[in-house]
Amino acid sequence: MKHIKYLLALLVFVSLNSCSYYNFTGAKPVNAKTFQVNYFQNNAALIEPGIERTFTLELQKILQNQTNLNLTNSGGDLVYEGEITDYRITPMTATADQQAAQNRLSITVNVRFSNRNKPEDDFEKRFSFYHDFSGSEQLVGSRLTDALDEIFTRITQDIFNASLAKW
Repeated sequence: MKHIKYLLALLVFVSLNSCSYYNFTGAKPVNAKTFQVNYFQNNAALIEPGIERTFTLELQKILQNQTNLNLTNSGGDLVYEGEITDYRITPMTATADQQAAQNRLSITVNVRFSNRNKPEDDFEKRFSFYHDFSGSEQLVGSRLTDALDEIFTRITQDIFNASLAKW
């Protein structure tokens, strides 16, 4: 009976200790406690008001949800900064009367990532994604919100993967 208690205690210790080496988000263990996401300016030629704030908040949200790091306003161990460099709507296909049958919204974000504890992980990289929509639709209101959600979900996941999951 005494050995079972020790074995059970050992199993609990090993299982709790192993959580620091693996998690379900794919993030590798990182020597950091805090992260900061500086405001991403919108430097695109075509300006859609408010997307820079939405993007900054989405990046903060994914890092908070997929890591145990604490968000800070300054002095973060991990720093994300950059700018939205491209916001573009382009026709993808045309109808017989030369009207756009399908359009594509593309967004590109330039990201500078710094790891104060491991500078060899630093990078500057562009991330982009798109959303296709019917040429007969206007990209406003909830349609625009849905498109931005799809694009920003993909871009922020790609940033997470590049900086913390090392994919």
